[in-house]
Amino acid sequence: MSAVDDERTGGVQGVLEALTATVAGARAMPMSSSVLVNKAELLDLVEQAREALPQQLTQADALLADVDAAKEQARADAAEIVAQARQEADRLVESEAVTVAAREKAAQILADAQEQADALRRDADDYCDRRLADFEIDLGKVLAQVQAGRAKLAGRLGFDGG
Repeated sequence: MSAVDDERTGGVQGVLEALTATVAGARAMPMSSSVLVNKAELLDLVEQAREALPQQLTQADALLADVDAAKEQARADAAEIVAQARQEADRLVESEAVTVAAREKAAQILADAQEQADALRRDADDYCDRRLADFEIDLGKVLAQVQAGRAKLAGRLGFDGG
């Protein structure tokens, strides 16, 4: 019975292997496909299978429950990861939109500032041109007065010296 006792530790699979070995090793009946088996040994193996089944079914149920729990946890983890990824994508899109809007605003501010600077430069150049034209007119008058004064002096110098 030590082979049978060894089969108890192997669970249902071990018992089925022992049953198979017992039937395969049984003495054949002459001119028949029937065999002679030890009734007590076969009944003991069937009883071992009955004892092992509830334990293995309980283990299988526990294993299936663990698998289901693991699958549910994996689904929950996946859903959380997807939710976080969507939030991050939304944040990045919003951040990108804010960045694009800020760049566009900055470009507009720079363009406006350049336009104002160009207008101020034109106004300053125009003002300087008007002032220089006024100086030119004033200097022309002064030059005319200087030339007239020199001509007078030249006339006197020519008149007195002559």
